[in-house]
Amino acid sequence: MIATHLTLKNWRNFLAVEVDLSDRVFLVGPNAAGKSNLLDVFRFLRDVAKKGGGLQYAVAERGGLSKIRCLAARRYPDVEIEVRLAESADREPLWRYSLGIKQEVRAHRRTLVAFERAWQGNTQILNRPDEDDEKDSLRLTQTHLEQVNANEKFRSMAEFFESLLYLHLVPQLVRHSGAFSGPGLPGDPFGRSFLDRVARTSEKTRQTRLAKIENALKVAVPQLEGLKYTTDDVGTPHIEANYKHWRPKGAKQREDQFSDGTLRLIGLLWSLLEGDSLLLLEEPELSLNVGIVSKLAELMYRVQRKKKRQIVISTHSADLLSDKGIGGEEVLLLTPGEEGTQVERASSKKEIRALLEAGVSVGEAVLPHLGSRDTKKLDTALDLFE
Repeated sequence: MIATHLTLKNWRNFLAVEVDLSDRVFLVGPNAAGKSNLLDVFRFLRDVAKKGGGLQYAVAERGGLSKIRCLAARRYPDVEIEVRLAESADREPLWRYSLGIKQEVRAHRRTLVAFERAWQGNTQILNRPDEDDEKDSLRLTQTHLEQVNANEKFRSMAEFFESLLYLHLVPQLVRHSGAFSGPGLPGDPFGRSFLDRVARTSEKTRQTRLAKIENALKVAVPQLEGLKYTTDDVGTPHIEANYKHWRPKGAKQREDQFSDGTLRLIGLLWSLLEGDSLLLLEEPELSLNVGIVSKLAELMYRVQRKKKRQIVISTHSADLLSDKGIGGEEVLLLTPGEEGTQVERASSKKEIRALLEAGVSVGEAVLPHLGSRDTKKLDTALDLFE
């Protein structure tokens, strides 16, 4: 199951969004356009739906409703999210979930459910506020999505949101996870507990995944071989490989000796193989060489073909977008403006569609439209240093 349509009102950078989603989605836009904030819509729904989470938790984790609400919001300040789910992008929705949230006018200024609606196919199965909510307004501090005793009829949606995975692996956290005190962030978005995830995987599955990752790594890091899982004397998990050099047997290396690019690539490949839930990737090209980056889109496609997994990627990389297999309908353009960021499919713009039909890659067709204004501003700023 994948998310096939997204509607937003007053969410962070976005005053209004109405866009279809495909099996693979590339978010492209200038700095501060809101690519991370668009990904965060799905993370927010995950935080609402997951065990130990909930609406109040999800809002508090983001600094309160005022930090979530779009600055361009005026007359209608409520934040609204709607997601449609289907078996594939060309199929009719199986599920539809819609949530509006607002702030309590007085007292505790809590976040309240303005409305919560759910549909199975064309049949509406939830419509709040209902009579019980009118009798007890405290009920509106929670969604039905987060309550197992209330989401029975649409639990498939709750499980979909709860299972999604977000990855923006920070190599230093993987190498030195023990040096960072305190609890980790929910969902482990930066890979601090990546090695623990590997350790918790069954031995057979772990060996299969590491073997596939090793085969992929041979292209990027030909000196590495024999990738395996191991533990030290106190039971701490590690990933180890043999690094070939002038010595006949080479030398064993662990993750604390791997390059940033090697660690990020291992984390990315593991995440692609880890499940079939929605996967959110933040700038996966970081620290990777051009040759590898140019193959990432094809790699993702191969994984999707087997797992039918939806992947949403934010990127600045022309090399990643150079793959001629990326269609204009897979790319969402984020264009900032005074009234918030606009989101539209690349294929909806006539000039970009003409270039794509002429055989130009998405990167060549799209990126020039996004960088010109920022480049001019940067030139002006640099002039001040003369």
